[in-house]
Amino acid sequence: MNIYFITPFPELVETLVKNNISNQGIKKNLVNIDVINLRDFSNNEYKQIDDEPYGGGSGMIMMCEPLFKAIEHCIDKSSHKPKIIFPSPKGEILNHSVSENLSKENSLIFICGHYKGIDQRVIDKYVDSEISIGDYVISNGELSSMIVFDSIIRLVPGVLNDLNSAMTDSFVDDLLDAPYFTRPNEIDGLKVPDVLLSGNHQLIEEWKKNKKIEITKDKRPDLWKKYKEKKK
Repeated sequence: MNIYFITPFPELVETLVKNNISNQGIKKNLVNIDVINLRDFSNNEYKQIDDEPYGGGSGMIMMCEPLFKAIEHCIDKSSHKPKIIFPSPKGEILNHSVSENLSKENSLIFICGHYKGIDQRVIDKYVDSEISIGDYVISNGELSSMIVFDSIIRLVPGVLNDLNSAMTDSFVDDLLDAPYFTRPNEIDGLKVPDVLLSGNHQLIEEWKKNKKIEITKDKRPDLWKKYKEKKK
């Protein structure tokens, strides 16, 4: 998988990638990451990438021309047609299904937005998928891009040492995950449930399933409703 990040702050993405699980994929030659400095595609000596919005209003808008050039640069470098992603509050809410589908792509381009946003013509011409990480706003697109990226890359076979670990996480089956315990068996009067020490794998799986249902019903009734509807 080839991943491109288009950003005016490449050092931020490089730091995040360096300390991310994707490093495992890079070392195994499963993932190639290319961080593209948007300012390299600016048309003037000041490396300007933003301007005032037409129609007035506060804030600045990321300009078309540098983004057009940067995106075309990534497309030219890619051996497969990339899917272009722009994290945005207007997009589809990120969930496991979205991440799973994107993990099957050969090439992805992330556009890291800043300021008030990007010129709509970039979205109209290039963007395949706008994705929202939730109903709130953060100050830069590098963080939101990395959240989407992290949720994708861990599902690429071979990146995690044990893919089964990812396949038992929350949301995979529309349920929240069961609680986990490790050594010691008891601390400050708090004990590990006896069933987990029993060695009876069937009972343990039943306990985990019941706990997942219990926790989902209590903490995320919306997920529980979705789970029940799928089971009908």
